[in-house]
Formats: sequence, C-alpha cells, structure tokens
Amino acid sequence: MAQISYRRHRFPAEIIQHAIWLYLRFTLSYRDVEELLVERGLDISYETVRRWVLKFGPLIARRLRRRRPRPSDRWHLDEMVVRIAGKRMYLWRAVDMLVQSRRDSRAALRLMRKLLRKQGFVPKLLVTDKLRSYGSAFRQLQLTCPHEQGLRKNNRAENSHQPVRRRERKMQRFKSARSAQRFLSVHAAVHNTFNLQRHLISRSTLRIFRAEAAAQWSDAVAAA
Repeated sequence: MAQISYRRHRFPAEIIQHAIWLYLRFTLSYRDVEELLVERGLDISYETVRRWVLKFGPLIARRLRRRRPRPSDRWHLDEMVVRIAGKRMYLWRAVDMLVQSRRDSRAALRLMRKLLRKQGFVPKLLVTDKLRSYGSAFRQLQLTCPHEQGLRKNNRAENSHQPVRRRERKMQRFKSARSAQRFLSVHAAVHNTFNLQRHLISRSTLRIFRAEAAAQWSDAVAAA
C-alpha cells in the first residue's frame, strides 16, 4: 500500500488532513473550505486546498476502501446522465463508479468486468433497471446468479445519485471525464465511510458508528 508523507509542506499534517476532510465530507467548494479555515485563523488559499485534495485524496480513498468490510453479495447497478464539457456522459454506479460516453452493452460489460475483477467474487443477486445493456452483458459473462430488473426494485441505487448531484451542482458541473472519474472515486470512498443511515439507527448506535468512521479516517490519513 502506498505510504502518505506530509513532509516538505508548510502546514502541519493535522491542518492538511482537516482541510481534505472538510472538502470531501461535505458539499463544499474549495473557496468554502478556505473561508472555514480563515474562521479558525488559518490563512490558506483555496488553490492550496485543491492541490492537497488532488495529491492526497486518491491515497486516502484507497486506504479507506481497503479498510471497509466486504460488500454485500447483492449488487445494485444503475447509471445516471451527467454533462461534462457540454457532452452527454453516463456515470455507471455500483460498488464502484465508472464514467463512460455510452450506455450500450459494451459499456455495461466494461462496468461488470471491472466490478468482478476488483471485488473478487460473483454476486448472488444482481438488481438493475430495465436497460437491455445489463441483460446483454449478463449473458456474455455467463453469470448464473438471479438478475432482477425493474425501476422500483432499484430505488436504492437511484437514491444514491443524490450526493453526486449535489456535488455536481456545487462544482458547476464536471470539467472533464478524467477529472470526474478521479473526484467521484475519492468522493465515493469518503461518502461510504461516513454515510451512516442515521434515520435507521438509534442515537447510541449512531455514536458508535461515528466513532468507528472517525477511526477509519484517522488510520487512512496517518503518515508513514
């Protein structure tokens, strides 16, 4: 696993980690983070925050993903339309995210192959909407698990688009497919760590989950 080093930076590691956490954890712009840091007496440019996120974000996300338990064997796959540099693109979502220019069987096949390779196991149930591309990719991979299709059956995946939509509006849309893929991969790792479904659990359980999420974050940002 790649090591994180904060050496040769003007500010202490704790400040760098906090600035990155603010940007990735909440729907904030780089300038919003700059203002919050000014309130704490820290004169840090939003460009500096941006460089920190680009440099350390992918490493932190990789560490967070390694610390998460194995995903459920029930996979929900879905796609959403995003505008990138004026072009219509598709964000394919499941356990991971993939930005692609098409919505055909080849794109669905690429997503499912990536999931199988990264997760290392075949799901026991696959849930998608009625897009035919999923069925075609399912048959090409010769998967034997049940495949449920239906809009309402996939509400879980549909609702998971909301955090991405909020970030898309805050960022005034993504500038390129590459930058969108990079940001969303990092954002997903952080969101999955701190998204605790608080409306489904008691207050005491929420405190335990929050402490566990904070511990995972501390481990992920710790220097070598």
